[in-house]
Amino acid sequence: MPQGQPSAVPDDGLTTRQRRNRPLTIVHTGIGKGKSTAAFGLALRAWNQGWPVGVFQFVKSAKWKVGEERALRVLGASGEGGTVAWHKMGEGWSWVQRDLESSEEAAREGWEQVKRDLAAETYRLYVLDEFAYPMHWGWVDTAEVVGVLRDRPGTQHVVITGRNAPPALVDAADLVTDMSKVKHPMDVGQKGQRGIEW
Repeated sequence: MPQGQPSAVPDDGLTTRQRRNRPLTIVHTGIGKGKSTAAFGLALRAWNQGWPVGVFQFVKSAKWKVGEERALRVLGASGEGGTVAWHKMGEGWSWVQRDLESSEEAAREGWEQVKRDLAAETYRLYVLDEFAYPMHWGWVDTAEVVGVLRDRPGTQHVVITGRNAPPALVDAADLVTDMSKVKHPMDVGQKGQRGIEW
């Protein structure tokens, strides 16, 4: 694998190895498809490295069975890579919010669990799927999230997905990808399909 050369090396007193192994905060945002898909790709890489992975789904319905969940659960139980834990926040909620009060409470409870797991260093990779929404909607305080992630112990990586990632989160993140849409089959009336959207 070719070795990338940084364009500038910061004067931060860290060795190359220390800098290379810093825990990352990663944000996948934007209106295009692929934010969660990319995050689950990272989860596969983490599993392959033997890292414990924690997935926290904040928006998708708890009743919705996504392909990534089944695949990662099977891999996590295989004993060949890292373990995988999958958490769905409350009953889940989607683009059409039916009960905003209970959805807001579920999001807050989910964030409290993430904070406990970060403090305990439970996982090496956290996938906070659709977590940008609770911050965007004001259900979870962005400044608190930024502070907790900045001060987390150990070498825990965190990837957050969702549209409208708050600017303070984007500023604090180490890696940010904005997924833009050029074309999508739904633009011409085609519904989501098995194997592509789920």
